[in-house]
Amino acid sequence: MEGSKDFSWREVLTVYSRREVIAMAFLGFGGGLPYLLVFSTLTAWLRDVGLSRSAIGFFAWIGLMYSIKVLWAPVVDRMRLRGLTDRFGQRRGWMLLGQGGVMLGLVGMSMVAPADNLVAVAILALIVAFSSATQDIAIDAFRIEAMADEYQGAMSASYIFGYRVALLAAGAGALFLADLVNWNVSYLIMAALMLVAVVAVLFVAEPPRHDSVGVNQSLEVESASMDRVLPHMRGRARELATWFVGAMVFPFVDFFQRNGRFAIVVLLFIAVFRLSDISMGVMANPFYLDLGFTKTEIAGVAKAFGFFMSIAGSFICGLAVVRWGILSPLLAGAVAVAATNLLFALLAVVDADLRWLALVISADNLSGGFAATAFVAYLSSLTNRAYTATQYALFSSLMTLPGKFVSGFSGLVVDSEGYATFFVVAAAMGVPAIVLVVVLMHRARVTASTDRSPA
Repeated sequence: MEGSKDFSWREVLTVYSRREVIAMAFLGFGGGLPYLLVFSTLTAWLRDVGLSRSAIGFFAWIGLMYSIKVLWAPVVDRMRLRGLTDRFGQRRGWMLLGQGGVMLGLVGMSMVAPADNLVAVAILALIVAFSSATQDIAIDAFRIEAMADEYQGAMSASYIFGYRVALLAAGAGALFLADLVNWNVSYLIMAALMLVAVVAVLFVAEPPRHDSVGVNQSLEVESASMDRVLPHMRGRARELATWFVGAMVFPFVDFFQRNGRFAIVVLLFIAVFRLSDISMGVMANPFYLDLGFTKTEIAGVAKAFGFFMSIAGSFICGLAVVRWGILSPLLAGAVAVAATNLLFALLAVVDADLRWLALVISADNLSGGFAATAFVAYLSSLTNRAYTATQYALFSSLMTLPGKFVSGFSGLVVDSEGYATFFVVAAAMGVPAIVLVVVLMHRARVTASTDRSPA
């Protein structure tokens, strides 16, 4: 996992010109656009219409849809969609279904006033989050299956690039539009932008799923195990039982068989890696507004300027992963993300100065783009392609669940202790991830040493 093929720097740089890598940028745009519209952009809208910070904090729990998507990932992995799967394939069909749900939900939000019907806004945001999470399951499986393992760093970087462009549109773009017209028109335009991802799905090829020795071996083990477990069951009942066990049970059994007891350490690391940045994210826009910055200033500095730093971090990490492997960049990203939260604490005690804001946002986005790219590549390397969607959904759900839950209390912490204390606490939440990366690196060295030892 830590090592990589001996690519020359020329080969490393040209990896971004591959067709599949380019396509991932457009799919990443579709994955990223809905996220802020049910997260920090939505909190800015709610704050702008006068909702309390404590109420806004509870809206963070809508994001739990992204954290529990593992519950329906097996359906996305194996269930065929009538009219979509036959025409577009398993991955592309589910992507199109999720994109349709996102668009309908955003159109609905554009027709509702939060101050008058907060419940309707919450329900529509849940629809957007559910559909977006479903789309993410299919996109992640497509990304992993479309290219070999050694290119997953570049695929991750391209995905992050598209994702960050979408965050710019759903962050800075939505704020500019809200200032220029109103929030409802802003959300309607965001719904139209999802067509970019729909077109991208129509132009990419469905990846082959069962063409490797490892996949075929996994499916053969699954079939033999079903023969032992259900030796006398026949007909439709046997088909349903086989589908359920293969879709819901074997993906998790496979992961623990491949990793043994160390699987618990891996899952713990996944759970805490993003705890620091997710915890602080829900309060970012309310923080900027409470400091006295206008929505236009936030869009221009916190979103637009920060975007370029995020892309730089993602691009650099994509090259680093191809050249040096995953774990070393992962450690650097974990340290940087925790450290930048301390800069937010410093910003909380100084005057509303755009130069300070630009500095803090630059550091935050550079570290965030770098860390996210390394982490996506790491999660991709853990999957068995016989169960791509389900296993990756398990990892990506687990990586956000603790942060989403904790962030629901962020408004209460800010109201009682202030922003500076809140960001210091958020920084401290990054320490366990740093420690566990070191553990993973030690494990990789021990495993490599054992593999090199003579029998």
